[in-house]
Amino acid sequence: MGFQMIRAFSTFGKIFQRTFATVKMNPLSPAQLRLLPGPSCFFDEPVQVKVNGLSPQQKVELRCKVTDDKGVVYNSSGTYLADHNGEVDVSSQPSLAGSFTGIEPMGLFWSLKPDQQHSKLTKRDVVSPIQFLFEVVSGHGEVLAQEINTRRFMADGVRRIPVKDGRIRGCLFLPPGPGPFPAVIDIYTLGGGISEVRASLLANKGFVVLALAYYGYQDLPKAVSKLDLEYFEEAVTFLQKLPEVKGPGIGVLSISKSGELSLAMASFLSGISAVACINSCSANVLFPLHYKDMVIPPLPSDIKRAFITESGIVDIRDTLADAAAEENLACVIPVERTNCNILFLVSEDDRNWNSLYHAQLATKRLRDHGKANYEIITYPKAGHFLEVPYMPHCPSGFHGAVGKVVNFGGDPKTHAEAQIDAWKKIQEFFKKNLGCVSDSYQSML
Repeated sequence: MGFQMIRAFSTFGKIFQRTFATVKMNPLSPAQLRLLPGPSCFFDEPVQVKVNGLSPQQKVELRCKVTDDKGVVYNSSGTYLADHNGEVDVSSQPSLAGSFTGIEPMGLFWSLKPDQQHSKLTKRDVVSPIQFLFEVVSGHGEVLAQEINTRRFMADGVRRIPVKDGRIRGCLFLPPGPGPFPAVIDIYTLGGGISEVRASLLANKGFVVLALAYYGYQDLPKAVSKLDLEYFEEAVTFLQKLPEVKGPGIGVLSISKSGELSLAMASFLSGISAVACINSCSANVLFPLHYKDMVIPPLPSDIKRAFITESGIVDIRDTLADAAAEENLACVIPVERTNCNILFLVSEDDRNWNSLYHAQLATKRLRDHGKANYEIITYPKAGHFLEVPYMPHCPSGFHGAVGKVVNFGGDPKTHAEAQIDAWKKIQEFFKKNLGCVSDSYQSML
């Protein structure tokens, strides 16, 4: 048994004990809880929740519980009335009460709430799965049935390889088979380190993915005062040289702060063919961006323009200066330089900043230079962190640059629907602009 597998089982065992140690179930209950098509799936796949063996018209509560890698516990619930056969099908029957109501096939996922406010579900170790506990509970609080949904991040044969090459640090995910495969650099948001969730799931689809850190990881600087675009250029070169990479063009997947980094990569670096920006700014923010002898200064901001919401959370949406103002044009990423295709995925209720306005500014620059190499997809009522499908909504959290808990926006249900659609659009975009996955890999799916 390999080291990674041993570590995965060890990590899973600790999480299992934290999450499920207090579970007690009536062994005589005839009720059965089923997860279809099976109890194990990938994180970005839906499951159908069914219960049978209940009394006709029996009222029960379905509960879902998961503990993340930080020990934060997330819970959701829905109250259901069994039909005349004593069955409940979450995909076709309404929840009458709980953390969601109505017919919501994946409501037990998108309505999950953390036991520690302002938390964002954390999964650092994608080698091990994450476990969701489902329970059927009677009106007297008795657990009648339970099942565990094992949600995996890596398909069989996907290789996870830590990267320490020159200056670049990160983690490489290679699909099974010889390839060559289209390749993507995945850069996450402000906060340091790397997030491997998107990268691992995208590798399952037949992409080589480099989850790239740029500070706060291994021997990289713990904090950042400026950013060097040549570091990201090294990452592009690293991928292009891999025999498993199809090339010649590389894709970039970005969100929030990394969005303008990806736009800068497309504008100044060769070898970038497709950029997917999730809720990006059109100007450089927070730190000076250096490339050779050029420096793009950060867009000014004024925290005095923030306000406190009714729930006591800081709203910073309007704190950035206007990137279209004459005095701020030096801060704007010159996207008109690029010929690569750009996909802007925009949440209209993004309270981190006005993502729609910035996408419109960027695309106007492209149009003004006779270019049509872009697409904007908007999601009303979605918040800032558009993640992979079935990741719980994060409406607020600590913002490192602000030093306070801020509002990220979004309605949980609508946000969940946006995540499903955005994930599909991202894959379609990269397949179209980087080339489809190889025939040999398709035959393995």
